[in-house]
Amino acid sequence: MTEKIMLKRLKRDHQHIAILLDILNNKNNRLIEGEAVNFNLVRDIVEYMQGYAEHSHHPLEDITYHYYVKKMSVPNSEQLRDEHDKLAQVSGSLMYSLNMILSDIVISREKLINDLANYIKLQVEHMQYEEQEIFPLFAKSLDDEDWQKIEQVCHKKLVDDPLFSENDNAIFDDLRAYIANVDRKMML
Repeated sequence: MTEKIMLKRLKRDHQHIAILLDILNNKNNRLIEGEAVNFNLVRDIVEYMQGYAEHSHHPLEDITYHYYVKKMSVPNSEQLRDEHDKLAQVSGSLMYSLNMILSDIVISREKLINDLANYIKLQVEHMQYEEQEIFPLFAKSLDDEDWQKIEQVCHKKLVDDPLFSENDNAIFDDLRAYIANVDRKMML
């Protein structure tokens, strides 16, 4: 993979995550208004984020960042890794609450609203940090040979996106159908 392809993948992942965060924000606004929400859909989004973003996308960013630090002999900031750890914690907590709700165990509406809002806020701020601070460093400092080395290290972590790829993965079929329906409504 060349530099363009790897950075394009990271940026495309962010575009997909932004779509999901918009859906979560819409669902949270509905919760605030006291409306009914499809908690299975919300759980599917968080599950996707845990399964793909936390186990493929974030490791690719971490490995690339550490490669960049080593190559450029610059001080290693722990901010990227710390944010990834925090996001994993927050998504785990949110998933726990969602699973409780789906098991008919009462969770405070205010707690869920606050947890969901916090999760969305952390995700958005994290992507902004990466797009404004981290990705430009990669684009400026890493060449095709660097990206080839990074790809070799990341090979086991690089998986096809289970939601936004053209594969036959049926795990997120309901979520995929929901997104397609939302896209059609926006085009009308």
